[in-house]
Amino acid sequence: MNVEDYAGSGVSRIATAIGEPTRARILCCLMDGRAHTSTELAIAADVRPSTASVHLHLLKTQGLVKMAAQGKHRYYSLGGPAVARALEGLSVLAGGSHYKFGPRTPTRLCAARTCYDHMAGTLGVALHDRIRALGWLATDSPDNYGGYDLSRKGTKALETIGIDVEEMRTLRRRFAFGCLDWSERRPHLGGALGAALLNVALKRKWVIQDLDSRALGVTSLGRREVLARFGVHA
Repeated sequence: MNVEDYAGSGVSRIATAIGEPTRARILCCLMDGRAHTSTELAIAADVRPSTASVHLHLLKTQGLVKMAAQGKHRYYSLGGPAVARALEGLSVLAGGSHYKFGPRTPTRLCAARTCYDHMAGTLGVALHDRIRALGWLATDSPDNYGGYDLSRKGTKALETIGIDVEEMRTLRRRFAFGCLDWSERRPHLGGALGAALLNVALKRKWVIQDLDSRALGVTSLGRREVLARFGVHA
């Protein structure tokens, strides 16, 4: 096999996948870093949902997008940083602008809320991202929507705020995973670990649960503690 021909064939397939106008619009929509349903992408690309599904299947086959199932919905996001960099370069050359996704969730719920028994919204996603960046989480899946374990550093750090890691491991539920946030369209921390973090935040009065909704109010103490312990501005 001629290596140069093989490499050229791969480049050609990717270029063909990106170059079709509908698929290009779908990819530009996903450049906001969030996950979207096929219906939302169909609207953004101005095509029928069935047509969008066909294009998404091809993009997924080429590794340009990935899909995560959350309940009855399927969410699509870019295949990885290399795809984002390639599209960014093409966008610069083309001089175009990206489609922007605007969540319709009420502002208070967007900021911080509960998702089952863990923390969601902007604060939940920021904590997830920061905990990963600090090296406290070790992933056992190649994408953000898979399962997590704790690193030694993460175990020590979370035990200092009152989380009993060993007790969590005995629970008959998933330990930790990236739960796709329906307003941010990026993962927050779910599972036993996410529940324990919310429990600590409530017990220490970092956040206060609304009586008539799932919204969480961040206290002044909570803002100081979250910034000091996690480096997150709440």
